[in-house]
Amino acid sequence: MASTEGLVPITRNFLASFYDKYPFQSLSDDVSRLSYQIRSMASDLHNDSPLTQGETLLVKEADCPPPHKIDENMWKNREQIEEILFLLERSHWPPLLQQQSTPEDTELALVLGHLKDKFQNTMKILQAFQSKNSENIFNTVMTYMPQDFRGTLIRQQRERSERNKQAEVDVLVNSGGSIRDRYALLWNQQMERRRQLAQLGSATGVYKTLVKYLVGVPQVLLDFIRQLNDDEGPMEEQRQRYGPPLYSLTTLVLSIRLFLFLSWRRFEARKLTKEQLAVLGQAVDVYTSEFERFINFISEVFANSPFFISAEDAGAIEGRKNDEYKEISIPAGKTHEVSLMVESINSYIAWDFSLAQGKVNVDIGFSMEYTNASGDKILILPYRRYESDQVSECFGCQSLIYHALKYD
Repeated sequence: MASTEGLVPITRNFLASFYDKYPFQSLSDDVSRLSYQIRSMASDLHNDSPLTQGETLLVKEADCPPPHKIDENMWKNREQIEEILFLLERSHWPPLLQQQSTPEDTELALVLGHLKDKFQNTMKILQAFQSKNSENIFNTVMTYMPQDFRGTLIRQQRERSERNKQAEVDVLVNSGGSIRDRYALLWNQQMERRRQLAQLGSATGVYKTLVKYLVGVPQVLLDFIRQLNDDEGPMEEQRQRYGPPLYSLTTLVLSIRLFLFLSWRRFEARKLTKEQLAVLGQAVDVYTSEFERFINFISEVFANSPFFISAEDAGAIEGRKNDEYKEISIPAGKTHEVSLMVESINSYIAWDFSLAQGKVNVDIGFSMEYTNASGDKILILPYRRYESDQVSECFGCQSLIYHALKYD
């Protein structure tokens, strides 16, 4: 069991500073250009003939903004890649194309085989990334758990849960569920994993009885797993920093899938032109290469991102983010006065001062008073001389603010 002494969970401000070391090189301009071209080609197809109900749903999905969460986008990309691979299977080609009755059809078949290989490689990379990332998070949590029956119970609970989840997927597939249905289930299961992490941190749900007996489990660990996936927690910095390029790639793969789907439905009436095939090939090349580059990059970021930091590091980062922090040097014999505006009952005031002792001992006088709206002064902390360093984290401030506000 690794020690968590002196550690606190990562904060959003710390991650913002940490991510400054890992800037992502912008996506190729071809991503946006090809997204527009592919989407325009798809529009041309469905403008010439009415859309079915299923096609209408695909059009709406392609036109909607991508999900906000990083992992939800990963699952969305994985779903679209699998849908595309389904369309690229020879048995799912349009019947006329399967016959390859013309040289053009034969050439198209060769290109489709090349595109399928690219998507299969990208799928393997994405699956490996998701599996490794999930294991890393769980193993990190287990590193700070007591290495006895308690850790064993947590592992057994996870293994049992994963078996049940896989059984749910198997039942769905065997009953004829679609790729869309399967990924909707997979995402719901991912959200369930999040809820179980939060339950472990909060000692609720399936972990209520277990955590009751987890004497010795560091509170910092429970705090970390409870807040890990909060909508406005530390991971939000990750979404703000690295989400936009991933969103662009999600949009591109949605457009590729839509174009292929509509093309297959209309192939007998309107075969792909050489120009359309060239744009499709470029779009697949750019998507797979840029998506793989993003996964390799984010894998490095995730591998190096800390889950816990020292309280001193957290305080230093927060201090730099706080515009109300001021440091003043006061010469001997001088007086310094600071005036602060009290905004609400939840406002806090903190102070500390240090004394540089030499051959002659020195001291410092300190007091605090409140001035109400009428200009009347109320003594909060009586004047006193101090001969040693003093640190106060909002000493009496909660009652001080309330007392002061009563007189507004």
